[in-house]
Amino acid sequence: MTKYYLTAILILLFIAKNFACTNFIVTKGASLNGSAYLVYTNDGEWLYHLKKYPAKDYKKGEWLQIGKGKIPQVSHTYATLGFHMNEYQLSIGETTFTGREELWNKKNFIKYWNLMKIALERAKTAREAIRVMTTIVEKYGYGSEGESFSIVDPNEAWILEMIGKGENEKGAVWVAVKIPDGYVSAHANMSRIGEFPLNDTSVCYYYKDIIKFAADKGYYDLKNPRPFRFNEVFNPSTPERLKYCESRVWSIFNRLAPSLNLSIDYCRGVKGASPYPLYVRPDKKLDFKDVANIIRDHYEGTPLDMTKGIQAGPFGNPNRVRPLNWENNGKKYQWERAISTYNSAFSFIAQMRSWLPDNIGGIVWFGEDDTYSTCYLPMYVGIKKVPDAYKIGDIYKFSWKSAWWVFNFVANFANIRYVDMIKDIKKVQKQHENMYLSQIDSIDAKAIKLLKTSGKEKSNIFLTNYVSNEGSKLITDWINLGEYIITKYNDGYVKDFKNHKINQTGYPKDWYNKVNRYNTNCK
Repeated sequence: MTKYYLTAILILLFIAKNFACTNFIVTKGASLNGSAYLVYTNDGEWLYHLKKYPAKDYKKGEWLQIGKGKIPQVSHTYATLGFHMNEYQLSIGETTFTGREELWNKKNFIKYWNLMKIALERAKTAREAIRVMTTIVEKYGYGSEGESFSIVDPNEAWILEMIGKGENEKGAVWVAVKIPDGYVSAHANMSRIGEFPLNDTSVCYYYKDIIKFAADKGYYDLKNPRPFRFNEVFNPSTPERLKYCESRVWSIFNRLAPSLNLSIDYCRGVKGASPYPLYVRPDKKLDFKDVANIIRDHYEGTPLDMTKGIQAGPFGNPNRVRPLNWENNGKKYQWERAISTYNSAFSFIAQMRSWLPDNIGGIVWFGEDDTYSTCYLPMYVGIKKVPDAYKIGDIYKFSWKSAWWVFNFVANFANIRYVDMIKDIKKVQKQHENMYLSQIDSIDAKAIKLLKTSGKEKSNIFLTNYVSNEGSKLITDWINLGEYIITKYNDGYVKDFKNHKINQTGYPKDWYNKVNRYNTNCK
C-alpha cells in the first residue's frame, strides 16, 4: 500500500484558508518558438516544499491510499516534478471557483489536488489526463468544490471544469474544452466555460448527462431553453466575484490583445456587459519574457492601477493587507485583487517544447512568493532532485536556508518604500532571468549530447547539477539583495554609496499635498 501524499495534506491545510489562484495558458502556436506555456500562481500563506517524485513500478493488487479512501494502483507511474509537470512534459494547474456549494461532497476522499497528482502519474497527454481524472471521479466520487483545471502538453492545451453532484451522489459534472492553437486563455477563481459543442470530441468532452442533471436540480429549464452555459449554470456570478476574479482575466487579455478593446464593464459588474471570451488570439506571439511579464501585474496604467491613490500610501505600494473586503457604516467595500500579490506561496511557468527530448524539453520555471518580485529558476523536468533551499522551511520559523523565506523577506521589506526598493529588486531579477535565458540553448545542447552518447541518466545528472548550482547562486544573491536594501533604506533615509552620503529624501510631493489637505495639525 503506497503512502498518502504529504504534499496533499499541506495543500488541504492551505485550501481551508485561501481562495485565490490565477492560471494563464499559451498554446504553442501563440509563442515565438513553438513552446507551450502554463502559468500557475498558488496564492496563500503557506510554505510549499517542492519535490521530485521518481517513476515507480507496482505489483498487481497494490493500492493507492488517499486519506481514508483508496483506489487500485497502476503497474507504473511516471516521474513528476511537484504536482506541476511529469516526465512527458504534461503540466497541470488549477483555480477554485466553488460554484454551487450544495454540490460539494465534503465527505468524499478524492480532492482536486489528488486528481492533479494522479493524472500526472498516469497520463502522457492532456487528453489522457482528462480521461484519467474524469474516470476516477465517475467511479470513486469527487470531494472538492468547483474547480477549473489547466491541462497542457507540448502540443495541446485544455481547460477542464468540474463540480460535484452533492453529498448523496457519486461522481462529478464536468466539461473540457480545447484551446485552439495560436490562442491564449486564462482563469482566476471563476468558471470560464460557457457554451460548448455537444458533438465534436476533437475540441470538447463533457459529462454525458450534464444538461439533464442541471435541469433536475432546477438550474436549467428544459421547457424554456436558453443556450446552456456551464459557467452560468454552475457558477452564477455576483458583482463582488466578478471584480475579484474576472478583473485578472480582463487584464491579461487587455494587455495581450489590445486590438479587441475589451470593455472593463463586465468585471465591474455592469448589467448587460458582455462576458470575456474563453480564449483570445494575442496581437503578437509571445516569448518567455512576455509570459513572465503578463503575470507581473497590479493593473498598472489602467483605471484599476493599484500603485495609485491614498490606498497605495506615500510610496506607491500595490499590496493590500487582507481581508480585501470590509464593511463600514452598513456599506460594503472591496480592494482590487491583482495577479501579483505578496500573499503568493509560489508560482511556476511550465514551458513545454515538443521538438526536444522530454527530460530536456520540459522546464518548470519556479518562483517563490510574489510573482512581481520573485526570480524564476529554470528547473528541467529531468532533474533527479530539487535544490535544497526549495525543499525546506517552516512558516513559523524564519530561515535564510529556505528559498521561500529569502524571497518573502525581500518582498515584505519592499513594502516600507516600495516605489524605490522595487527598482533595486527588479534590476537583480532581470539580471538573473536574462542570464538563464542566455544559457538555455547551451544547456540544452550539452544535455542532448550526453543523452545520445551516455544515456538519459547522465543527461539528467548534468541537468540536476546545473539547476542545483544556479539555485544555490540565486539564493545567495537574493540574501545579498535583502541585506543591500536593508542597508540602503534603513531608518527612512536613502544612502548614496558612491558618494558616501545619507540623504533625507522625504515623501513624494503629492503625498505632502494629501497630508496637507487631510491633516490640519501639520500646520
